Amino acid sequence: MLKKCVVLLVLLAGTAMAADDVRQLARMPPAAEANLREEMRANLLALNEIISLTVAGKVKEAGELAEKELGQTAMGKNRALPVEARPGANMPPAMHALGLEGHKTASAFAAIAATGDRDKTLAALPTLSASCIGCHYSYRIR
Repeated sequence: MLKKCVVLLVLLAGTAMAADDVRQLARMPPAAEANLREEMRANLLALNEIISLTVAGKVKEAGELAEKELGQTAMGKNRALPVEARPGANMPPAMHALGLEGHKTASAFAAIAATGDRDKTLAALPTLSASCIGCHYSYRIR
């Protein structure tokens, strides 16, 4: 019974939050939306692994992963797709700018981590999610 109540409360809270959602709706073709959602899930996995590596003192490895998966090196993954399947090409300009800033920030983090300085790398860790947070608080696709 308790589980049913918790599930009901979560559903009701989600419905109430959706009604009050003031984020800008970024309409995209279905293929671009699907690719964006897949990319965001992959970014979350990469971010979690970067955090784990950093905390474990493997800062150089964390930096390499940040550059490969989130940094400027990771840009353009969807270039070969038709325009209607490319998330960046279908985003509002300010949303796209946040994404580009996120790639730049990840590359800056990677450069810090490449020094091997654990303290500086730990201090830079929160910057990795700043653009993500800004975008997710400003935009929605549903």
